[in-house]
Amino acid sequence: MASLRDVRVEETLRVKIGEAKNLSTSSVSGSGRTTVCTIRIDSEEIYRTAPVEKTPNPFYGAEFQGDIPIKFRFLSFYVCDSGAKTEKVLGKVTLKKEELYKFYNKDHWFSLTPADLDVAVKGKINIEIRFDEYLSTEPESSPTHRMAVRVVECSNLTIINGACNPYVVVTLNPKSRHKDIRRTAVKKKTICPHFDETFFFDLENKGQNHDRKLYCFEDAFSGDLSISVWHDDSLVSREVLGNIFRGSFLGEVKIPLHGLDNNFPHSAWYSLQARESLRQTPANLGSLRLNISYTADYVFLSHYYNDLRSLLLHSIDLQPISCTSVYLLGEVVEHLQDAAQPLVRLFLKHGKIVPLVSALAKWEIEKTTDANTFFRGNTLVTKLVDELMKLVGLPYLHDTLKTIIDQIFEERKLCEVDPARMKEGASLEENLGNLKGYVVSIVEAITGSALVCPTIMREVFHSVKEAAMTHYDGSPTIKYRVVSSFVFLRFFAPAILGPKLFDLRSDTADMLVHRTLTLVSKVIQGLVNLISSNSVPFNLKEEYMVPVFDCLSEDTHMDAVRMFLDIVSSRTGAYSRNIEAPIALKEGVMMILIDTEKPLCSIPIEDILAVERLQENSFKMNYMFQVVQPSRALYIQANNCVEEKEWLDILTKVCNTNKNRLNVYHPAAFINGHWLCCKEADLTARGCCPVSGGLPVTDIQLDIDSDREVEKIHSLFLGHMDKLDSVLDSMQDDDPEQCGCQEVYSGNDEPRPRLVIEDTKQCYQTVTEIQKCVINLEQEHKQHRKMLQKHAVPGSIDMPIGDESAILSGTRL
Repeated sequence: MASLRDVRVEETLRVKIGEAKNLSTSSVSGSGRTTVCTIRIDSEEIYRTAPVEKTPNPFYGAEFQGDIPIKFRFLSFYVCDSGAKTEKVLGKVTLKKEELYKFYNKDHWFSLTPADLDVAVKGKINIEIRFDEYLSTEPESSPTHRMAVRVVECSNLTIINGACNPYVVVTLNPKSRHKDIRRTAVKKKTICPHFDETFFFDLENKGQNHDRKLYCFEDAFSGDLSISVWHDDSLVSREVLGNIFRGSFLGEVKIPLHGLDNNFPHSAWYSLQARESLRQTPANLGSLRLNISYTADYVFLSHYYNDLRSLLLHSIDLQPISCTSVYLLGEVVEHLQDAAQPLVRLFLKHGKIVPLVSALAKWEIEKTTDANTFFRGNTLVTKLVDELMKLVGLPYLHDTLKTIIDQIFEERKLCEVDPARMKEGASLEENLGNLKGYVVSIVEAITGSALVCPTIMREVFHSVKEAAMTHYDGSPTIKYRVVSSFVFLRFFAPAILGPKLFDLRSDTADMLVHRTLTLVSKVIQGLVNLISSNSVPFNLKEEYMVPVFDCLSEDTHMDAVRMFLDIVSSRTGAYSRNIEAPIALKEGVMMILIDTEKPLCSIPIEDILAVERLQENSFKMNYMFQVVQPSRALYIQANNCVEEKEWLDILTKVCNTNKNRLNVYHPAAFINGHWLCCKEADLTARGCCPVSGGLPVTDIQLDIDSDREVEKIHSLFLGHMDKLDSVLDSMQDDDPEQCGCQEVYSGNDEPRPRLVIEDTKQCYQTVTEIQKCVINLEQEHKQHRKMLQKHAVPGSIDMPIGDESAILSGTRL
């Protein structure tokens, strides 16, 4: 049985932001506002779309995907008017973490509701309450009750305008008497303040003199204790319970006193909540279309996954491929991308991705009757290759296209060649020349990059080409058709059309640039179609594209593309030259804290000795990390927790390739002549804390967590056990010596494509083994959840009162 400390939780969020409709229009023009849509976890913004200009029905067409490195309670989406000097929130969608499973991977329209910044407050507070009796100094007085409220500390508070200067207001609200308000001192520049302040409230017994400023014991216990947290900001003033306090509201807790035992001290952590007065009812503010996929993987030690991992990897050794666990996974899941992502990473990690793709491609080619449709649709093999190219091909893609994509974004030349779309006064000849220039540059960049195409991609293209040529007896065009279907139509063309999705740009293209990218991508696809199938690349409605295409129809360009396809689908000559230009592993805007006036250009990999988080007390700022170099550390602040994790992940992988990486480091900064962590006065003193990185790796792209990928696959099979049962039931009704075709249904009313069972006996055995592995692993998960419940302490820092997401932390969503 796995112990609690041996199980780690990995949370991932993928969101597709589609469109909004019926937003409130501008009072000036009535034509709509320029809007953006942002994503927040709790109150922290982690993503925003590009602005969409002046329409009440904006289409954003944006996608976010990343690991969530912190515990959160709310996922929110804000639609904002970005056209004014001060951004105004038009409406929001806020979902609790524990209800995200309801919308998993489904398009859903959400009604926008009024937005206030208090709805998705975050953080928690530690409160102690005790009651005792004491004798007043007045003569002949009877014992008087006293309530002591100790504000201990807070954790993970919200940052307001880049700062957090918290203080706490404690209010006693008796049933029928006046309120009594106390407040703590302000703690500067911290989201985890330690207050340790105690406030005393005197409580008299019923029937005593009520003229004294004492609360009736019974009245007090029928009321509640209100504890609110505020950010001190001299620029903001708000009225709170009749008193003026400077600052912004960060959250509050209401503690009913009648539920407390006055004979025992009460000590607990509470999750901060929104103010009840601001929880507004929905209004007609429009709606937002979202597709949300949130997963929480509970990953055990490696040996727990050995059986299922072995069954999956053994798929390349079984015949027919349609009776293997990999094939069956692709058949039972609703969304092939869910299956393709972990499969690619698992088989790539164990060096078996090429034979897997080869076996699936060969099977699909044999089942396809029209060669023109090869790998044009979404099947398991096409999704596998899509994910593989994204995983290992991004540096190659950057080296090939980034310079030209940046040029298109920066120059913003007019390239519209459709007369129906051209603005009045625009020159068709000039636009045509601009578009031709971009297209030729990209075609030449792609065709000149063949020799630096990653080896693993070339091997996959070679295996797919060989399977197609064997089936079609050496057809002269088939080899171009199958390879171009992947490298052009599913790699280069989508990257040109959506550079942000392939990390070619950190910003989203505006309408002008997006139209240029669309036209360029369309021409590239047309060129490939002509080479691979001799078909007319454009239909009659797009005759305006013919002049652009004509400039590429010359033999020089056609021959260059054919030679490119031949090279990238050949196993020989890989990497005959290296990518010499520096590759941007990730782009973003950060605050860099370093004692130098020189501009920062690049850091050689051999100079990155360690990459670690920086303690908050170093600069009193959140999301700080450090890149340790031979001379000194570079201190960097990311914009949010997700971006911080992305930087740490990619830089740690780079650091792990360095044979000179450190084993120890300083977790705090060197300030005022000493290290804050160990107080050493020597700048070159040896680190005082072990680094958190793993073992060195030889290939940044192969640093894959195999256990986590098998856990994802386990969860997919577990969620579709009913479909595996239906496969078993259907085969039990057949003659086990014969083949049959059965239908496997998805969760909706539409049937999935027919599951082809070519070997009933082998398929039956595989399904049985899958279920055995999944059930055994799920037993471990159940034991883990029981242990969590057994050790869970309501009111602890890990399970604060008022946080349903913490209560459900042992379940998988």
